[in-house]
Amino acid sequence: MSYPIATVIPPCPGLRQFVRYYWVLKSRERFSVLTFPIGCPQIIFHRQSPLFIPELSVSQNKFTISGQVNFPAHIASDGDTEMIVAVFYPHTIGMFIDTTPSTFYNSEISGFDIGNRGLNEVASRIFDCESTHQCVKYIENWLLSKLNCRYDTLNLKRIATVISSLMRKPALQVSELADIACFSQKQFGRIFNSLVGMRPKEYARIARFQKSMWLLQNHCHNYAEIAYYCGYSDQSHLIRDFRQFSGTTPSQIANPYSDLFTTPA
Repeated sequence: MSYPIATVIPPCPGLRQFVRYYWVLKSRERFSVLTFPIGCPQIIFHRQSPLFIPELSVSQNKFTISGQVNFPAHIASDGDTEMIVAVFYPHTIGMFIDTTPSTFYNSEISGFDIGNRGLNEVASRIFDCESTHQCVKYIENWLLSKLNCRYDTLNLKRIATVISSLMRKPALQVSELADIACFSQKQFGRIFNSLVGMRPKEYARIARFQKSMWLLQNHCHNYAEIAYYCGYSDQSHLIRDFRQFSGTTPSQIANPYSDLFTTPA
């Protein structure tokens, strides 16, 4: 089958350390795609029919906030799709929505349910707007306005450093990550969870999985080598985690793509 193609829009300079990118998808064809944990929360605006999630027997809300997840899931379109998605760095969404990301761990919630009047107004404008690029401008203007609000800059920078370290070396232990952040392990776990929406050890597993996906994407098929570079204890450990997060094995996956380790053009 052919998969829908998204248009990627980079954030403005003032938001580049907080927003990875925006993507816009329009499709008049039915499709079903298996998605994996990507390690990044998203805000989703559906201007046409929301996507259906068979595993949960529910459709996304027209205005959805998608949190950190640790399982694969299909998304299906009825052939009337137009969506705009803001993809955040693992630790930055909370500063904009004033809601702790752990609130929507392993779930997708309606953005209207968090009671953020400014964001609700953005959603209403997007649903009434004709131009998708103007829709992205509405999102960016609101995000930029939130930068003037107070937020925990020091902890945000510390966790950003931890995320960068983990992406360079997914084998790092939680104790090592806590040292990088200059926290005790208990304090580190609490702060990491409050900003990222997932415990450090579990997020490290997502990072290892995404790194293994990136190596497959770049034509590495030596599974022992992948296990070594990604910090798995052995090849069996790699296959076990890979199956949990993707529903299949490294040798069976079609068109491997790592969202976390790939900057879309």
